Amino acid sequence: MLTRRFVRRATARDMHLFMNPGLWPQYLWLPVTRQPIDSTERQLGVLYDARGLSGIYGYACTVFLTNLFTLPRLEARFLALPRCVYDTFEELAEDGWTVD
Repeated sequence: MLTRRFVRRATARDMHLFMNPGLWPQYLWLPVTRQPIDSTERQLGVLYDARGLSGIYGYACTVFLTNLFTLPRLEARFLALPRCVYDTFEELAEDGWTVD
């Protein structure tokens, strides 16, 4: 199995923020980013506290592929965005995501 390498790896601080939406500076969203080591392009995304806002479960470890400045106003449109879904925050971190 080929493991991708990234410019920056998630730290304990990143993991702590992933798991604690109440600490997010831009609550309801946490901007995240990843950049493969062999690329000059960063991929942007956000975590979203759907459970805290709407009581919707299942999105805690989901990175929505957008940036904070282009978020749709309606939650249904936001939830329809392309995304990367993980079972755990550890998987999310292993796939290169870090707090932006």
